[in-house]
Amino acid sequence: MTETTDRRFWLAETSDAACVARCLALLADDLGDGDVFASTDETIARHGFGPRPLFYALLSGERQDPDAMALFFPHFSTTRGCAGAYVQDLWVAEPARGRRLGQALLAEVARFAAREWQASYLMLSVHDDNPGAARFYQRLGFEIGGGVSSFSLTGDAFGGLVQSTGDGA
Repeated sequence: MTETTDRRFWLAETSDAACVARCLALLADDLGDGDVFASTDETIARHGFGPRPLFYALLSGERQDPDAMALFFPHFSTTRGCAGAYVQDLWVAEPARGRRLGQALLAEVARFAAREWQASYLMLSVHDDNPGAARFYQRLGFEIGGGVSSFSLTGDAFGGLVQSTGDGA
C-alpha cells in the first residue's frame, strides 16, 4: 500500500468504498446529476481496488464520515510525452469549504501521482454550469484546454462500437 504525505488525507482502501460512493453521490447532488448517478458501494469496490485499480481516491476528515474526496487516475499525454493524473472528481462538504481543503487535496494528488507514476501534470474537467469551480481551478493556475472538447460515447452507441468489426460494415 502506498502512503500519502499529508496526514489529513488517507488513500482509500476497499473498506472505504461506501465512503467514496457517498462522497460521489453528494457531489452528484451538488452538480444536479443525482438523478443519473449510478455508482454504488459495490461498483466502487470492484473497480477501485485490487491488483489493477481503475482509480484512486484520497479522503479527508473522519474515517466513516469524510469531509472531502478526490478521485483520480493515471493519464498519459502523447503531446507532452509524459504521465499525468486526471482528477475525475473533487468534492468538499459545504461546512468544510473555504479552508483550502480542495487545494490541499489537489496538491496531495499531485505528490502521489508524481511519486507513483512520475506524473508531471494534472488534468480535469469542469461542468459548464459550474463557474465557481472554474474560478477555483483558474486561481490555482489551471488553464482552459486549448480548443479541446470532451465527447462521450455511451449506451447503445458504445455497445454498437464494441460489437463493430471495424471494417465499415
